[in-house]
Amino acid sequence: MDNTRGKLSKNISKNFTIISFIPAFAYWYLEANYSVAIAVSGGLVLATLELAGEWFFTKHLHSISKINFFLIIFLGALSLLEGEGVWFKLQPAITGIGIGMFVGIKSRRGVGPLAEMLNDLQQKNLPPYLVKILERDIAIFFTAYGLFMVIVALALSSGKWLFFKTGGFYLAFILFMAFEIIMIRRKVRQVAFYEQRRQLLSAMKVNQDSFDKIK
Repeated sequence: MDNTRGKLSKNISKNFTIISFIPAFAYWYLEANYSVAIAVSGGLVLATLELAGEWFFTKHLHSISKINFFLIIFLGALSLLEGEGVWFKLQPAITGIGIGMFVGIKSRRGVGPLAEMLNDLQQKNLPPYLVKILERDIAIFFTAYGLFMVIVALALSSGKWLFFKTGGFYLAFILFMAFEIIMIRRKVRQVAFYEQRRQLLSAMKVNQDSFDKIK
């Protein structure tokens, strides 16, 4: 029984990203067919069930899950009070901007979240300067996408909002990471080139000094 539950827990954990989309899909469907109040209420109920499911299957609640849940509750309440679903749809925008600011500020003040994660995993493949560049760019990406989602929530349809909250985000992130890999490789080649040049100039200087002493 415990083994079965453990396997189920692992499967749920792996697919939790997909499960986290359910409140958004529910809101989109309910808004298209019912009132804003019903759509928001449905999204809130499913967000609550999502959090409960995460706790039940993993015995752990990620910080981002808790933050998102309370943010959804707060924005959902505003939507219900004003009868306007745009507040509910601002959740991914606020989350994105918040993540971007958190990563950026933490990285500038010292050890960033990516560096901490790599240290915990005992991964030393990336030099510290590359980790800093990655953290900076990740902060920019999340902040920019969050601002973009503000425009999506305010100006576009719920169907388009759903796309950019789910598949559109991951497509953008994949493209972003592909660009980052290209830029990192270019940066590594540049650093290697300048290091070789520095060593060559240093060797030439040593040889020149030796020649001067002989003379």
